[in-house]
Amino acid sequence: MDLLITAILIVFLFALLASGLWIGLALLGVAWIGMELFTSRPVGDAMAVTVWGSMSSWTLTALPLFLWMGEILFRTKLSEDMFRGLAPWLQKLPGRLLHTNIIGCTIFAAVSGSSAATCATIGKMTLPELKRRGYPEDMTIGTLAGAGTLGLLIPPSIIMIVYGVTAEVSITKLFIAGVLPGLMLASLFMGYTIVWSLVHSDRIPPPDPELTFGGKLRASRHLIPAVLLIALVLGSIYVGVATATEAAALGVVGSLALSWAQGSMSRQVFGESLMGATRLYCMIALILAGAAFLTLSMGYIGLPRHLAEFITGLGLTPFWLLAALMVFFIVLGCFLDGISMVVLTMGVILPTIQKAGIDLIWFGIFTVLVVEMAQITPPVGFNLFVLQGMTNRQIPYIARVTMPLFLLMVAAVGLIYFFPGIVTWLPERM
Repeated sequence: MDLLITAILIVFLFALLASGLWIGLALLGVAWIGMELFTSRPVGDAMAVTVWGSMSSWTLTALPLFLWMGEILFRTKLSEDMFRGLAPWLQKLPGRLLHTNIIGCTIFAAVSGSSAATCATIGKMTLPELKRRGYPEDMTIGTLAGAGTLGLLIPPSIIMIVYGVTAEVSITKLFIAGVLPGLMLASLFMGYTIVWSLVHSDRIPPPDPELTFGGKLRASRHLIPAVLLIALVLGSIYVGVATATEAAALGVVGSLALSWAQGSMSRQVFGESLMGATRLYCMIALILAGAAFLTLSMGYIGLPRHLAEFITGLGLTPFWLLAALMVFFIVLGCFLDGISMVVLTMGVILPTIQKAGIDLIWFGIFTVLVVEMAQITPPVGFNLFVLQGMTNRQIPYIARVTMPLFLLMVAAVGLIYFFPGIVTWLPERM
């Protein structure tokens, strides 16, 4: 009976999604159908209370603030300044300026929190420049698509906020837990680029004229704004003087000040950034509300408990449980965006994870990593869409050149499983 109910709800959900209905409304509709058909609980007041509770959470306040910060920075000269500051230091590294994609995305991820914003911002600056200098297009697109996903893992991360609210764990600890895995993944990407460049040295253009050490230092002054903003946002969290929400507010103030100092702030830019953040947050908030009501509906039906009992009854070890979930998320990522994946599945999965004795902070980073993979899996890979718009290349080509980076993400999941301290070491020392 449970399998039949699950199948009916899944069919309804995919039918609504296939019709083009907004994801949030589709979730609300499926939750309404499930509660109306399979429970005796009155639906109206349950939906009202659940939707209001999900959208009035104080913790969720950080989300629109980080979104606004990213929209402001998207319209500043920060990306151009980062390229000018990084390029002189990379001339002797195999791959040379290919690393600007990875390093630039790593830095911008620490002030953006959005994978698509990171990919688009760095790509607008690096792709034309790398093409002009003769770097291979497949590597420039592949490294940008892979490194752009760091916007989800390196704090502040929007999806970590969503997971923290859903799983009721500390967002501050999640942010801190993402630092070392994010740097590890960036290092894996750079290592792959170095090896590829050594094997295909004939495809790497000759280096630019060597600058003196003093010249490199002078060029590095362009990195100061990004470093100061990162220090303001993350430093306030790590030293304990601000919560995630308060740090997000500091980030907005800092990004406004940075934009004004660079001369890129105007009434039009201010309005565009505010409206962009508002539209994106309204979309996310509707998805969260629909997912919260769907979780409540499934709770009354009993699906999470029965599913947890079913999976537990299979006798899966934590390793095979996580392996199955990784495959599940990758497949789901072919159809849904990252935030939808988290809010749709956590209500069902978390009881099983807790029963298996898996730390929820660690599982949050695991979830973010596998959701990152979904950002570069067709047909619904947000980074693929962003790059298609910037390069006019087809999705299959972009997905193919990104595959090595996808495999490195799989390796990163294996590393944090066998060495969980990569995730837990910093949060345990808070």
